[in-house]
Amino acid sequence: MISRGRSVTDLHRIAHPAHAGADSGVVQCMTKCHTDGMAKVISVRLDDDAERALRVLEASGLTLSEAIRSSLLASAERLNRRSVLVAEAAALEADDEDRAEMLAVASLMESMRAAR
Repeated sequence: MISRGRSVTDLHRIAHPAHAGADSGVVQCMTKCHTDGMAKVISVRLDDDAERALRVLEASGLTLSEAIRSSLLASAERLNRRSVLVAEAAALEADDEDRAEMLAVASLMESMRAAR
């Protein structure tokens, strides 16, 4: 949903009239928006663990929007770093010179251990 000119409260009320009486056993649906220069509004279903994590972030002083945005960005950065490390490991494994040096160091370490 893209909306401009509505308050956060209005968007929440419009987006979730069906959840007004949901019991505590049901996964809650929360719509969070930040209308300060951003036009995209998303709905997210949070389980208990995710809601607790969100409350921890809010307790640190972050607004709800800041907590969600920073978590999304941090998660994407972790995935990017992981893929960079996987690519680096693959490149090192394919490097015959590096593998020869690694084996030489391992052999040296083994000879030092056996000398005791």
